[in-house]
Amino acid sequence: MAASQHNLESTIGDPLGVPAGRRPRAAHWLAQIGLFCMPALVLTIPINLLPYALLLLVSTAMVPGLLWQARRMDKQPIKVLSWLMLAVLVMAIVSVALFEQGLRDVDNRSRFLVIPWIALWVCALRPDMRWLWRGAFAGLVGTFVLSALQVFQGAARAELFTNAIVLADIVMMLMVLLVFCRPSRRWSLVIVGMAAGCGTIILTGSRGVFAALLALLVALALSLRWRTGVARLSVLAGMLTIGATLLLSVPELRHQVRLSELHSDVQRMEQGDSDSSAGARVERLQVAWETFLDHPLTGVGIGHFDTAMKRVPACRENPQEIRCHLRHAHNDLAEWGATQGLPGVLLLLAVYGVPLWVFVRLHRRSGHATFRGPAAAGVMVVVSYILCGLTQSMFAHQMTASFYVTIVGLLTGLSIVEGARHRAKNAR
Repeated sequence: MAASQHNLESTIGDPLGVPAGRRPRAAHWLAQIGLFCMPALVLTIPINLLPYALLLLVSTAMVPGLLWQARRMDKQPIKVLSWLMLAVLVMAIVSVALFEQGLRDVDNRSRFLVIPWIALWVCALRPDMRWLWRGAFAGLVGTFVLSALQVFQGAARAELFTNAIVLADIVMMLMVLLVFCRPSRRWSLVIVGMAAGCGTIILTGSRGVFAALLALLVALALSLRWRTGVARLSVLAGMLTIGATLLLSVPELRHQVRLSELHSDVQRMEQGDSDSSAGARVERLQVAWETFLDHPLTGVGIGHFDTAMKRVPACRENPQEIRCHLRHAHNDLAEWGATQGLPGVLLLLAVYGVPLWVFVRLHRRSGHATFRGPAAAGVMVVVSYILCGLTQSMFAHQMTASFYVTIVGLLTGLSIVEGARHRAKNAR
C-alpha cells in the first residue's frame, strides 16, 4: 500500500503542488488556460466551448497516464458520476431503439460522457481555481458589453450567438462561479461582475432566471461571516427592495424585462388565448401531462415533444403554427416526462440529485468554515439549473447541456483536489 501511494505521488506529483516533470507541467498550464477559456468564451464567441474542448483534448493527449493514476485520489465521486453517465446514455439509446430515431436526437445526452473525463483531468493536472474565477469575471463583463451593443443597435432583446433565454441562464451560472469560487479580498470585482451579470439578464428580457438569482443572493447573504444573521438578511432585503423598485419604477427597465407583457399574457390566458409567452408555457405543461398519462413508460421519444403538440387543436388546424414547433416543453420535468415517461422523470431526478449529493459530500470534506469553494459552487449550479428548468428545457439546448456536464466535471475535480489538500495539510 505504501509503495502504491509512493508511485502515485511520484507519478502525479504532490497533491499540494503542480504535477512534476516537463510535459505534465506544460499540460498543467494548458489546463489553466482551458479553465479560464471555458467561462470567458462560452458566451462571447460563436464557437463557445470549442477552445476549451481543444485544450482539454491536447492536454489529455500529452499525459494520458496521469489521468488514469489520478482516479485514486477520491474514487467514489467519479464512480458515482460515471454510473450516472451510463444511465443517461442507456436511456437515450433505448429511446432511439423504441422510436427508430436518428442519433441526432440524443446528441445532447451523449455529452454526459465527458463528466468523469473532465473530473479526472482536473485531478491529474490540478489547475488553479482562480483561473476559473477570472474566466467567469471576464465572461460576465464581456457578455454585458456585447449584449449592450446588440440592444443599442436595435435588437429587442440581447441574444448574442444563442437565444435570449439560454444567454440569461448561462450568465446566471457564471455569476454563481463568480460568487462561490472567489479568492480572498476580491469583493470589488465580485460586485462589478454581479452588476454586469444583472445588466445582461435585464437586456435579455428573460424572467425565468429570477428565481435562481434570488436563490443566489440568499445563499450569498447567509454564507457571509459578517455580523449577525439578522444583519445579513436585512442587507439582502434592502438589495431586493432597491432592485424591485428600479424595475417597477423605471419604464425602460420595466419594458426590457417584459413585465407589462406578462400582465397582458395573464389576461389573454384568462380569456382562453394561449398564443403568448406565458400562455404557451401553460399549454405545453398541459400537453406534457396528457402525453405522460398516455405513454407513462416510454413517452414519445427524446427530442420529439413536437409530436405531443399535435394533440392541440390549433396545431392540427395549422401545422405551421410557430408555437407547435419549439421542439421542447420549456420545462425540464415536463420535457423528460413527456418524452421518456416515468423512467425519464426518475432519470432527471438523478441528473440533478446525484451531482447535488456529490457536491454536498465534497463540501463537508473541503475544510471550509463557510459556504464557498468549488463544492459550494457546484451545489448552487445544480440548484440554479433546477430553478431555471422550471421555465426552460435545460438539456434541449446544446449550450446549456454542454455547460452543465462541463461545469459538473470541473467543479467535482476541483473539489476533490481541494479535499486532498485539506487532508494533506491536517496530516502535516
